[in-house]
Amino acid sequence: MIEQLKETTAFLKQHTADFVPEFGIILGTGLGDLVNELEVQFTLSYDTIPNFPIATVESHNGRLIFGMLADRKVVVMQGRFHYYEGYTMEQVVFPVRVMERIGIKKLFVSNAAGGLNPRFNTGDLMVLTDHINLQPSNPLIGKNYDELGPRFPDMSEVYDETLVRQAMVIAEDEGFELQEGVYVSVPGPMLETKAEYRYLTIIGADAVGMSTVPEVIVARHMELPVFAVSVITDMCTPDKIKKVLLADILDAAAQAEPKMALLIRELIRRQ
Repeated sequence: MIEQLKETTAFLKQHTADFVPEFGIILGTGLGDLVNELEVQFTLSYDTIPNFPIATVESHNGRLIFGMLADRKVVVMQGRFHYYEGYTMEQVVFPVRVMERIGIKKLFVSNAAGGLNPRFNTGDLMVLTDHINLQPSNPLIGKNYDELGPRFPDMSEVYDETLVRQAMVIAEDEGFELQEGVYVSVPGPMLETKAEYRYLTIIGADAVGMSTVPEVIVARHMELPVFAVSVITDMCTPDKIKKVLLADILDAAAQAEPKMALLIRELIRRQ
């Protein structure tokens, strides 16, 4: 993996004129339009980048975009990878490893999630304060590379408290409610049964999705501060649950995206 990281890093530096981003951003399902706010400098399709997987999910464009956001240098993943696509955990998180290698100092992650907390509604934003990993594996299993991080990284403070507090202030200033909660990551790709939703609520989750946690694990392994936000695209509580199509999720994400984009933009501005 170290040799692959070196190869990919060298390729990106060569094709971006040594553009050094301060922040990495991962855009989730239906949340790719944040790039419209960028002053784009360089765009690379995943299929042109050595060792990168290829995004196979509808609504994930599969581009790595370098540019300016709020006058700060950023690199944006427009589309991510999931374990359910058949990739290994190492492949799922490889781009995060690469972004750290090319210079990022903080990671911002977004996702679309189902709401488990009865206080939530479709269209809400939820800042992650903690997570539960129910993926069948995690990206730190196997050989540990000491140059990347320790064998037994601490995960007691996964999401950066300062960034969370700043986000709450921004939401209050901008006049919209920002939820906080615990995100549980499951394998997918099927949505959960009613019994599974009840189980996830019992174990302490406020929202459920199929991503984010593997990427966050390796970010913290490398001691990158992390901020993550979920767009609640459907409700999974007994009184609100209904059959959901991908089109419904994308529509809900699109409606909530302006708030999410504002939140990430203003957070980056304040760093």
